[in-house]
Amino acid sequence: MANLPFTSLPTDDDVAFYRENGYWISPPILGDEVLDAAERGMRRHHAGDVDHGVPGDPDGSLWGWRAADGDVLRKNDFASLRVEELALLVHQPVIAACAARLAGVPEIRLWHDQLLHKPVGQGRRSNVGWHADRHYWRVCSSREMLTAWVPFHDITEAHGPVMFVQGSHRWSEQADLSFFDQDLAAIERFAARHDLRVASATLERGQVSFHHCRTLHGSGPNRGSGPRRSIAVHLQPGDNRHVPGGVGAAHDIDRLVALRPDGSPDYADPALCPRLWPPAGHP
Repeated sequence: MANLPFTSLPTDDDVAFYRENGYWISPPILGDEVLDAAERGMRRHHAGDVDHGVPGDPDGSLWGWRAADGDVLRKNDFASLRVEELALLVHQPVIAACAARLAGVPEIRLWHDQLLHKPVGQGRRSNVGWHADRHYWRVCSSREMLTAWVPFHDITEAHGPVMFVQGSHRWSEQADLSFFDQDLAAIERFAARHDLRVASATLERGQVSFHHCRTLHGSGPNRGSGPRRSIAVHLQPGDNRHVPGGVGAAHDIDRLVALRPDGSPDYADPALCPRLWPPAGHP
């Protein structure tokens, strides 16, 4: 990856840290303009003001949070497919270039994204339970998928930042933990079998955290002065494929992407899973 047009890609030491700990926090790599646009895009999405429908979801069953759900933890999958300002952020080449360097792969494609809005208060109801993304991606052949978490503002401990269990991506076994299990004490049952070290992703605006698909992570309540606003950009190496026979539960994306000649979902469908790195025209 020599001669890349970025000065803030992971160094060799950063890559070693990621492979040892299962996460890495970048220096500031995104500017105010793209993040301001993402804030506008989030407000538009929450108001139902979108630019596109999601192909394959004509009834909006994959929309996620709607205003009628109230002031709770909001999660909207495939948001960048609907709103141009969110697509602008998700398609930032520097995010995908960092991901390619960390994963040690030549090509990164979008897997999908999740727009996340954590309200102030709400106690444990706004927790994100301890989980590993791989649990939801067992239909995928790649073991090197990863997530870029992009907050739209500074993140302090008060905001309920993402927390990572360091080194958990290397554990030989992981329990059936869930994003929706809001009891963060569930992680304690691992304490007797593992060195339980937890790190919080406190970030300045423009920084991005990356974590391996097997890294256990979650977040607590938001005690800040305003809602915690972010997007999770889930990324796949270019050689990722659907696992024949469907190991584990099917993923929602299976009903959206085109089919390959053998009838399996095409995780390289450019309409849903575009190549983000290298960009068109890059050697």
